[in-house]
Amino acid sequence: FAEFDDAANLLAANPDATTISIDEPVEIPKNQHGRLQEPGREEDDELLGTDDSDKTELLAGQKKSAPFWTFEYYQTFFDVDTYQVLDRIKGSVFPVPGKNFVRLYIRSNPDLYGPFWICATLVFTIAVSGNLSNFFIHLGRPTYHYVPQFRKVSIAATTIYAYAWLVPLALWGFLMWRNSKVMNIVSYSFLEIVCVYGYSLFIYIPTAILWIIPQKVVRWVLVMFSLCLSGSVLVMTFWPAVRDDNRRIAVATVGTIVLLHALLSVGCLAYFFDAPELDFPAPIIPAHNGTTVVTKS
Repeated sequence: FAEFDDAANLLAANPDATTISIDEPVEIPKNQHGRLQEPGREEDDELLGTDDSDKTELLAGQKKSAPFWTFEYYQTFFDVDTYQVLDRIKGSVFPVPGKNFVRLYIRSNPDLYGPFWICATLVFTIAVSGNLSNFFIHLGRPTYHYVPQFRKVSIAATTIYAYAWLVPLALWGFLMWRNSKVMNIVSYSFLEIVCVYGYSLFIYIPTAILWIIPQKVVRWVLVMFSLCLSGSVLVMTFWPAVRDDNRRIAVATVGTIVLLHALLSVGCLAYFFDAPELDFPAPIIPAHNGTTVVTKS
């Protein structure tokens, strides 16, 4: 009881003193030293997350590192199940405005399984559909003989895989360089950027099948529709990463991303499906009287 007597004497000497009860929890003010949030940026900060949340996610999903020459090292890049791949495909086909594709689907477990098989399927779809389109366009002409063009497979593979790997590599290097100049830029890993580009190409698989329809208007409507869907995924993913940079640099970066994506889709349509018609030579039929007759088709 001596302690209570001392406390009573102190309160009598200083009635304005603050008392703390043992049973009452001590409240610690949040973000006491944090910077003030700018108006209209709370939703964007929640979209990208803070540095602490990103570190927590990365540490939570951290896997044991293995030497790069072992099979276990590359096995981690394909450690996904069917439901994850389907969920990421749905996210690329039905993008939600204001939602970041990396943070919603990729960051917890980036993979190469989906992008690899999406690109492989797209290569054969474009090559086969291009041959069928050429066959249907010239079907019924007496001078036309169908010859499958297997070189289209190699050309499509080189184009699509170069785009799906070299463009993300260049973009990753650019974001790392700008991150050293501007501290507010959010940098993605190379694997995350490859995932975004790989899954964004899925919409072109059904589009390439529909490109068999021999109507240029229908084909261009399809390519514009697919370009808007896949391009919106790229824009909504990479615009938050460069928005705090210089305004011209940010707009130029996003514009370059959309331009390269448009060149890929329009280039595939123009080369594999809208190729100019070949002028087949008219057959020469020998006549009985020694002269030759040239038939016109």
